[in-house]
Amino acid sequence: MPAEPPPDPRRILVTGAAGFIGSALARHLIAGTPHHVLAVDKLTYAASPEALAPAAGDPRYAFLKADICDGAAMAQAFAAFRPDAVMHLAAETHVDRSIDAPATFVQTNVVGTATLLDVATEHWRGLDEAGRARFRFLHVSTDEVFGSLGPEGAFDEATPYDPRSPYSASKASSDHLVRAWHHTYGLPVLVTNCSNNYGPYQFPEKLVPLMILKALAGEPLPVYGRGDNVRDWLYVTDHAEALLRVVRAGRPGGTYMIGGRSERTNLQVVEAICAEVDALAPPLPDGRPRHALIGFVADRPGHDFRYAIDPARIERELGWAPRHGFADGLRATVAWYLASRDWWAPILERSYRGQRLGLAVARQAGIAAAPRAAG
Repeated sequence: MPAEPPPDPRRILVTGAAGFIGSALARHLIAGTPHHVLAVDKLTYAASPEALAPAAGDPRYAFLKADICDGAAMAQAFAAFRPDAVMHLAAETHVDRSIDAPATFVQTNVVGTATLLDVATEHWRGLDEAGRARFRFLHVSTDEVFGSLGPEGAFDEATPYDPRSPYSASKASSDHLVRAWHHTYGLPVLVTNCSNNYGPYQFPEKLVPLMILKALAGEPLPVYGRGDNVRDWLYVTDHAEALLRVVRAGRPGGTYMIGGRSERTNLQVVEAICAEVDALAPPLPDGRPRHALIGFVADRPGHDFRYAIDPARIERELGWAPRHGFADGLRATVAWYLASRDWWAPILERSYRGQRLGLAVARQAGIAAAPRAAG
């Protein structure tokens, strides 16, 4: 297995840096490397400036509030910061929200990526020969672009695209644009596709934090369908380390699958969360175990059955492997949320109260979303 190259200080522009994965990446770059970071974020509803606070006092860190769809703002950022690499994570990411408002996803994920590619290409062309050879544009994508798997097999770098939701279609479009810029203009790009992330600072509309907070409050735990949809789970700091490995050592034009080798059904995930909350938090007033709160609701429209990633290439070629198993990562995640009420309580008051999203198609089709008993 090849060793990781020794770090050489780079100037890295991170888009979506106040988001869940972007903030984990920014914190890792500042705490664990000699790199300089320009954190760029529009600060939409899911952004968390607080997640960047551990990096904010470092002289190698700077923050810029800007929209990747704003070409002039991006050009100014590139001119002032002069990055050696772009790590592009800015995106709308929640499948249920894409069902309700697909145009927003097209604007940010497709138009924004094209805008950023244009600016990055002009910047790259203006570098000297050594600078052009050093420059990288990393585009961070998702396993959802490949559609749904049956009970066997896993996505790899040769899997055909088959997106099924407005979110995954917008990410597939942006993946194709990035590769087109490489083949047409020579921009040295890299693409990664990751499995489901979890960990600290994740906005509570996503499955893991939503179920942690509902279990803590003793509220019903709604599971789509029968809970047998399968996802591969990746601890967010492992993902951040993988992304940096790709930027340092990945082959320009290459694609790398990043997965945790931790497949679980949604029901297994929720049951594991209940067990951890029971172990770490005070018991419910009525003494019931929290798995008794689980109930089933009508499935998400077009819900893909199973995703799984084969990360053999990044393991073999770049020497990366996840350091957290699902049990350890989930325990650390639950503990963080239990200790971080000051972070999530204002979010629940201000912008998201745990309500179900993505019901537009279900309502149009006359699909009921009433809970039914578990068991």
